[in-house]
Amino acid sequence: MVVVKRHEKPQAALELLILKTLSNGPNHGFGIALHIEETSSALLRVEEGSLYPALHRLEKADFIEAEWQVTDKGRRARIYSLTKDGRKRLKEIERGWAALSEGVRRVLGWA
Repeated sequence: MVVVKRHEKPQAALELLILKTLSNGPNHGFGIALHIEETSSALLRVEEGSLYPALHRLEKADFIEAEWQVTDKGRRARIYSLTKDGRKRLKEIERGWAALSEGVRRVLGWA
């Protein structure tokens, strides 16, 4: 049984979305936001004011790493990728969200 930790912050949802996006491969900030929006059929939208602070928190925690690269369009962009610790963290958060989702599903099914 997986127990959702009470100390998890609301940012954990955004953390999950970012880490899951980067599990598909390295990407820049705009690409991460676009992937989240497209794969959620525009139900989820991540604003820059939330995305970049989250990316900095994840980098500081060593869950992602970043490097400056030049894109195909000739622009400099910070490209983010998952670290080994980031992959572990992703699995941990996915288990927690699966347990939470199951709990909500059960309550809604009962109600």
